[in-house]
Amino acid sequence: MSADIAVTLKLYASLGSYLPSSAERNSAVVMAGPGTTIQSLLDAQNIPREACHLVLLNGVFQPIDKRASATLKDGDALAVWPPVAGG
Repeated sequence: MSADIAVTLKLYASLGSYLPSSAERNSAVVMAGPGTTIQSLLDAQNIPREACHLVLLNGVFQPIDKRASATLKDGDALAVWPPVAGG
């Protein structure tokens, strides 16, 4: 049996409300099981899929079609921004 992994989850703007109560400055370390994907981690945090506009794994953009297959590793950093309107 493999041990859980620690992933730093950073949620920006309106997504900050989905962070655990232990979060500090829009960031929290969350534990996940081995083989956890980006999408399964976001789903476990109850973040609506349509709210995850820009997703970076260790600073690298992750398109929607890769999020369900990109497996997280211990120590990874996942940053997520919602869609932004403006002009």
